[in-house]
Amino acid sequence: MNTSTIIITGPTASGKTARAVALARRIGGEIISADSRQIYRGMDIGTGKDMAEYGDVAVHLVDIAPAGYKYNLFEYLRDATAAEADIISRGRRPIVCGGTGLYIESLLKGLRLPQVPPDEQLRRQLSGKSLEELTHILASMKTLHNVTDVDTPQRAIRAIEIQRWYELHPEAHGGECDPEPARSLIIGVEIDREARRKRIENRLRNRIDHEGMIEEVKGLLDSGISPDDLIYYGLEYKFVTLYLTGRISREEMFVQLLIAIHQFAKRQMTWFRGMERRGFTIHWLPYDLEAEEFTDRIVSLTAEQQ
Repeated sequence: MNTSTIIITGPTASGKTARAVALARRIGGEIISADSRQIYRGMDIGTGKDMAEYGDVAVHLVDIAPAGYKYNLFEYLRDATAAEADIISRGRRPIVCGGTGLYIESLLKGLRLPQVPPDEQLRRQLSGKSLEELTHILASMKTLHNVTDVDTPQRAIRAIEIQRWYELHPEAHGGECDPEPARSLIIGVEIDREARRKRIENRLRNRIDHEGMIEEVKGLLDSGISPDDLIYYGLEYKFVTLYLTGRISREEMFVQLLIAIHQFAKRQMTWFRGMERRGFTIHWLPYDLEAEEFTDRIVSLTAEQQ
């Protein structure tokens, strides 16, 4: 990752996108998404794309794959690195914005991965195991994996599959990192737990009652995407699909989904704290700063780093 690239991250519902857009307008930047689900076309409300929020600011790695596809870390590193190089070549400033800690940390480390093929035999062996059992297996493995997004058995199985491939191919060593990765400026949008919980609940109610999130998922199912493929994406797409296929009630959908999003935000913060322990400096700025002051502070930090 280039030293001129700025990272804006933080937990879900902290307002990262608005901050990144304001900064991009200030410094002549373009945004590279670091959100593992905004990649998919047609998955807009549940992933919180808010495309209108970008306005005239260019954004990369949003809507680049069809819903139902299983985009992976190998592809993200390839595509994000290419987008960063393209932005810099045009004299613009890359701003990576999102809450998928694995994507961000892997970019910062300059991680390069081989493409891991599916292991159908292993998938058959693991099929039928509960998410708790799979998570326990995964917790005993050492390869970097995206625990923040592993909330379905399918994702856990894929993570185990990747680790098993590395065990069989020790020459890969879990991917290679740049010996001296660039020290990009990392900004974290800080929000206290209670404010975060309120924003998450209000946002969820609005998406269900006013924005049409249930209708969005129904449209995806009607288009031919299988329920299992949508459940794979977790969170909104998991619980709304369970509701639409009659496995849970509407009230159960809301309550279980709200709990899952709170847990997801907690896992995100655990990842970011882990990054700090692993040597990354994250400059935390309050979520409720005025936009101009928030941007001023980033510009000031950028000048200090040069």
